[in-house]
Amino acid sequence: MPGLPSYHAAAAMALTIAMFVAFARGRIKTEIVSLVTIAIIALGLYFWPLDSIDRNAGLAVAFSGFGHPALITICALMIMGRGLVVTGALEPATLFLDRVWKFNPQVGMLVSLMLAMGLSMMVNDTPVLVLLLPVFVQLAERGAMPASKTLIPLNAAVLIGGMATTIGTSTNLLVVSIAEDLGMPPLRVFDFTPIVLLAALVAIPYLWLVMPRLLPDNGLTAMRTKRRFSATLRIDEDNELIGMTPNDLADRLPEGFAFEGPQDRQITASSRIPVSGTHRALEEAMRIFKGRVAPAWVVERIRAAARRQKLDVIVVEMAITAESRLVGLTIPSSGVAGQFGVAVLGIHQQTKSDDRGRHEYSELTLKVGDVLLVMGSLAEIEEFAETDRLLLLEGAKEVPRRSKAVLAAAIMLGAVLSASIGLWPIAVSALGGAIAMFVTGCVKFDRVGRALSANVIVLVAASIAIGRIILESGAAEWLGLVMSAGLQYLPAAGVLVAIMLFVTLLTNFASNAAAATVGTPIAFNIANTLGLPQEPLILAVLFGCNLCYATPIAYQTNMLIMEEGGYDFADYLRTGVPLVLLMATTLSILLVIFYGM
Repeated sequence: MPGLPSYHAAAAMALTIAMFVAFARGRIKTEIVSLVTIAIIALGLYFWPLDSIDRNAGLAVAFSGFGHPALITICALMIMGRGLVVTGALEPATLFLDRVWKFNPQVGMLVSLMLAMGLSMMVNDTPVLVLLLPVFVQLAERGAMPASKTLIPLNAAVLIGGMATTIGTSTNLLVVSIAEDLGMPPLRVFDFTPIVLLAALVAIPYLWLVMPRLLPDNGLTAMRTKRRFSATLRIDEDNELIGMTPNDLADRLPEGFAFEGPQDRQITASSRIPVSGTHRALEEAMRIFKGRVAPAWVVERIRAAARRQKLDVIVVEMAITAESRLVGLTIPSSGVAGQFGVAVLGIHQQTKSDDRGRHEYSELTLKVGDVLLVMGSLAEIEEFAETDRLLLLEGAKEVPRRSKAVLAAAIMLGAVLSASIGLWPIAVSALGGAIAMFVTGCVKFDRVGRALSANVIVLVAASIAIGRIILESGAAEWLGLVMSAGLQYLPAAGVLVAIMLFVTLLTNFASNAAAATVGTPIAFNIANTLGLPQEPLILAVLFGCNLCYATPIAYQTNMLIMEEGGYDFADYLRTGVPLVLLMATTLSILLVIFYGM
């Protein structure tokens, strides 16, 4: 039986537990806990350095996360994901999944989970999630299930798929490589795929039907009522709608959109039809009916100015205050298009006008509390708000730069393919892709802050530092020795279960790379010592490394979804711990059955 751990190892374990408890309680912000953790490691290693390294090297251990390839990869992938969003490159995929979700939300969720799991079997987990993440955020904006209810299940499906092959994750490759170096026969790509697929049959119903119910609704639609805007749909001379009536188009109307006024009037060339709908519904109607909700000259002027000044075009909601000069005016009489270079797309009236539906929205008299849907550059909109005393509301949305959509998609595809076939490491391909996004203008450099999350950055850095100190201090080695001493009294199946649970705990507290590095030699040595087959114990380590659902620090994809879903640490615990127990139990039983232990 090993003796007591060194004081460095004991301190490392105590700090890890303290950080985990602070995250789980949620009373202190995640980024504060992360920064304090890094500071404690830095100060501790400076004043009480490890025997194997000097105090300056200890500082490097504490701050190693900020320059780690994992953090660089995450930041680069966030930037590329933003490039797909702002260029509209994901619109075809979004529309396809949108149709499936509209047919049936439950079917849409199941199709999405199966797609995510299938892709991640052959492509590294992180690129798959990066490809799907913006799609699901856009689906949420289109009225599907809130992103906060879909992203954790989606991430879990990706992780389960990645577990199924040796090339599914870099962790799998690490475990297999270490085992081969130790002398075990090599595992082929699909050797353990049947085991994982059988376990997935048990897990998918939980991801599909239970997990979304355990997650909060953090979507904007839960925080405010969807506003309906009165607008005018402008029809050009070559539009296919000419000669039809609103009644003829009833089955083509997007959800939340309606034609106002008489429904039997004929649409003619240059018609200006009063309509109403939510912001999203108006966008969808313009796409379906090939129309506009603002004069062409205003829109072209805005886009030309944005190209000239290299600015993004955004659409925002702005409320009219009691001090605004717009009160009592109409949109044409206010002169906002000429004075500020913005386009008012629609009006949400607090008090409905009796004339609504008979006249264009631009003829409506503006009142205090009315909300305008306004398009323009951020600078022009801010000047408009300040000068005319308007209140900027939530929900600003950039207008996609569709001219670069194909280019952004090609950059992302190139980065993903080059990483998946092993041409370059994911860190290199992601960084190259992010640089290409900047150089080609798909993502503007001064907007990169919108793609990155300081919360995720410091959390990644802290988790890497914790993983390093657990290894460097000898805490992981001591835990392994303690485990080996106790396992000799268990039956073969019990040894397998214990190894998987140990690695699962380690991967959720530190990182899956640390779990793989520590767990694989332990499992190999235990197999030789107790006369057990090596392969099932090594697979127990591999599977345990992938059961990283319970904390955001366990794997980089967990962190990628944290900001978009608005999750806190407790959300991962509440949904991840049952999944860990379910998968660990199922995989252990299957390993025992498959290998006759």
